[in-house]
This record gives sequence, structure tokens and C-alpha cells, in this order.
Amino acid sequence: MILLEINNRIIEETLSVKYKNALARLKPESIDVTLADFDGVLFHISNVNGDKTKVRVSISLKFYKQLEEHGADELLKRVYGPLLSEPESGYNVSILLDMENIPDDWEAIVKKVGLLKRNCFASVFERYFRLQEDGDVGHKRAVINYRQDETLYVEAQEDRVTVVFSTVFRHEDDIVIGKVFMQELKEGRRASHTAPQVLFSHKEPPLELLDTDAKVGENISYVTFVLFPRHTCEAARDNTIDLLHMFRDYLHYHIKCSKVYVHSRMRAKAGELLKVLNRARPASSARPAERKTITGRTFVRRD
Repeated sequence: MILLEINNRIIEETLSVKYKNALARLKPESIDVTLADFDGVLFHISNVNGDKTKVRVSISLKFYKQLEEHGADELLKRVYGPLLSEPESGYNVSILLDMENIPDDWEAIVKKVGLLKRNCFASVFERYFRLQEDGDVGHKRAVINYRQDETLYVEAQEDRVTVVFSTVFRHEDDIVIGKVFMQELKEGRRASHTAPQVLFSHKEPPLELLDTDAKVGENISYVTFVLFPRHTCEAARDNTIDLLHMFRDYLHYHIKCSKVYVHSRMRAKAGELLKVLNRARPASSARPAERKTITGRTFVRRD
């Protein structure tokens, strides 16, 4: 199965071009690019006050206020440091890059800016991973409304961290394919005993959410990841966060790919059946050929 990129390639390529042009001492050009990412996230790449040598990258997340409660600002300060600037109007976080003073590690900076959405999301996971590691359990469960009608729940317990994704299937066939897909994830532990436990519930929320206002419905499903210390330790933490924060998009991406594959097979099979029917058509069903007499009159011979 294909893993989606956790970085934003458009941002990385755009900034790389800006840095390379600046290093080549080419005349700077203005920029004003707005682009979308998963989960309704918007990016804006622009200049500051018309200064073409100052490039600002801003991000807007509808659920950023909820991430702030779990240390998003502190994590971004730790990762980006002096690159952070006053947020652009209508956006939550802004990073300012100076094309006149280019550091030697500009390529690493481009990579970090491309991970801006991931790093915003990482705050809630890092906090609860540390709470479990320190044995500081009993804190209120994190609730992040990361999409319309869809919610992320994170809770630290003594020996594990439980992460629950709620997701809405817009079509009935998505539910069928999603169940098959989740069954494959559940059985993945047979291939790797170190993989986290994955639980899937349809219509009803899992037991962990019985005391919440978790939604119930025919098109609602819940996916639960049970993460043990081997998944949340310092060595594995970053990789776990990379995979977790893209899970919902990963799930629906593969559902769509499965539907495309099924449709392509159906069209191919229908084409093969039409060829068989055409070959099986009786010869008598063909249109009789017209003939002419010596005088030029036409007739159709009927047997």
C-alpha cells in the first residue's frame, strides 16, 4: 500500500526555487500563492509589505485553538525558533524567510517548513506520549475536531496511549470497502507482533468513548489504535506521529483507489463480454446484401 507524503511538496519546491534564485543572484520576483492541504488546511506563500526578498509562509487550521491547548505554540517555537513571525491576518502561524541572508542549511529549513502542518498536529501526540512515559495519567482526554463531523481522541493510560479516529463515510460502498480495509489492518499483527493493536467499530463508538458525545450513525465508524511504550518511546515517537496524523487521509485515499480499481475491472470485463456477444451473433442476423439485375434494377435475395 502507498504511504502519503507527510510533507507539502508544493511548499518545498516553491521555496527551493526561491533560495536557488537568490543564491544565483537573480532578480527577486514577487510571490502570492494560496494552496490547500488535507483536513481543510490552507497555506499562503507571499511577500511581506511588498519586499520581494522576504518570503512568508502562513498556515490556517480550523482546529488550531484546540492544538494550542496541548502545546502547539511551544513545539513550533522549539522547531522553528527565530523563523516564526507575527501570524498573518486570517492565519494561525507564519514563518518568515529572508532571501538576503541565506544560511548554509537552507535545504533543511525548506524541509522543516514543508512539515509545518505535521508539526502543528504533533503537539497533541507528543504531550500524551510524555504523560504516559512519566506515569502522569488521569488527564482529560484530548478532543480535536480535525474535520467537519470527524474527531480525534487521545488519552494516556498507565501502560498505553489510546488514539481514536472518528470518520464519516459519505457513500454506502465506502462503508463496505472500509470494513475490508480495516480488517486487513487488524490482521496485520499476524505479520508483525510489534505492530499496534487496531480496533474498528461501526455505528457505535468504542467503549473508551461511551461517556462522551461521540456521534452515532449508519455512516460513522471509529478506528482505535492502542499504542504501547515501544510505539511512543523517544526512538519511535517521530515515526508514530508521522503515520498517525495522516491515517484518516490514508484510509480514504485507499478506499478511493480500491473503487477506481473495481470500476476499471468492471469496464474491462464488460468490454470482453461485448466482444463475445458480437462473435456469437448468428450470420443470418446480418443485413441481406443488395444485388442488381442486368438492367440495373436492384433487389434483395431472400433464402
